[in-house]
Amino acid sequence: MKIIRAAEIEIQPASHEDSQAPAVLKKVMLQNRDLIAGNVQMINWSTLLSEKTFRKHYHDNMEEVFIIVKGRARIMVDDEEAEISDGDIVVIPAKSVHTMENLGQDNMDFISLGIAPGKRGRTIVL
Repeated sequence: MKIIRAAEIEIQPASHEDSQAPAVLKKVMLQNRDLIAGNVQMINWSTLLSEKTFRKHYHDNMEEVFIIVKGRARIMVDDEEAEISDGDIVVIPAKSVHTMENLGQDNMDFISLGIAPGKRGRTIVL
């Protein structure tokens, strides 16, 4: 598991902007070298309901990326565990068993993105 924390990344002008007077600022969170080469299998806006945990599962050949939009959770990936919140990104390697628990009393929103070298990213629920 790789966690990228938005709060730890510097803001910079977008590449198409005047660096002295930018209109758009960005944080480079991930680049293509940070992810497996492959095809995007899905981009989902997901909601983990208040105080719920999703079922342990893994993807046979798909890397999954979670972008935390709103909320706080505990994520478990294989033998690793971490707390994540607004602006954090988690990269979950293929074949890694994972689950996530919403630690808040409000729903948690996150974007999930799947990338697989082939045309499928099969999910195996444990």
